Amino acid sequence: MGGVRLPAGLTPEATMARTCSKFVWTAGLVVCAVLPVSSQPRDPRQFGSPAALTCDAAQIKPDSYALATRVQASIVTEDRSRWWERFSIAKGADDLRDLNWGSLFAAERAVELDPHNLLAHAVLARQDVLLGLSASRAEAEWRAVLDNGGAVVWTATLYDVDVKSYFIVAFDRLALRVYRFGELAHPFGTHLGMPKFPGSDRERLWRAWAGCVDAKARPEASVPWSDVREIKAGNWVLEFKLAQKIIVGSDGGKRKELDVIKMNLHGGTPTLETHVSRDPIDPWNIDVRTMGIGPLAYQERVRRTLVKFVDPDGRIALPKASRSAGW
Repeated sequence: MGGVRLPAGLTPEATMARTCSKFVWTAGLVVCAVLPVSSQPRDPRQFGSPAALTCDAAQIKPDSYALATRVQASIVTEDRSRWWERFSIAKGADDLRDLNWGSLFAAERAVELDPHNLLAHAVLARQDVLLGLSASRAEAEWRAVLDNGGAVVWTATLYDVDVKSYFIVAFDRLALRVYRFGELAHPFGTHLGMPKFPGSDRERLWRAWAGCVDAKARPEASVPWSDVREIKAGNWVLEFKLAQKIIVGSDGGKRKELDVIKMNLHGGTPTLETHVSRDPIDPWNIDVRTMGIGPLAYQERVRRTLVKFVDPDGRIALPKASRSAGW
């Protein structure tokens, strides 16, 4: 996968220090007491996945379980920006990096405390691919989670269904499953029409986000991998082309029949490019254009990792991806 690109001056240690200055245990303990500042992404060999992982909270050490659920909720829902900073795309990208690194470090510590914690392994499986840290560890985590009946899960936006609704997308050995956000998070608030992530009291959501989806939750769609014909990587989305149409409904009441699922898996950090050009006749006439470029490498990592486990025969087509300002 290659190393993740960090902004100048932003190292794993610096990010961890920033993380430690913010996150607080729900029980009143500072997360930094559990996550040392010297912590950084471990070598894959340090996480030899045990033969059996479990979603059962009663069989997981309490501190490990908390790091994979309640602490993850605190990391995701923390308000990192003052209201005027929310107009800055660069600040938004920094906040997203904080979130991603914080989630990773908490999951690493959870695995150290209890190697049998499937939720922690599922978070690592997602975050390793998201951050592009270690292909070997990512594959080991995916294998451990899927072999033990879990899923690797993202929240997502399905643009062709409802741009103002979120979905939970779970990838397991058998199928791609799409759930309404409200199926697992209800009730939840909104801000400017967009869903707000609830707190740690919504344990059903955070267990699902960590790979342990409630078996009683009803998916909007369950697509067996045999029905996926192609996975295309765009700059902002992955497109899953299906052999049969499905119908997906949103929390906003919209329903759409699809033969292509166009999904933005949350967490990828975009880059900005500024282009300046001068009028050859009037040099004082300067045109400045800012172009947002989606995280294509992230989309590519997701689909390449995914097919290794769900399509060993290479049946699913993977068209060549190209970097641009489009989807």
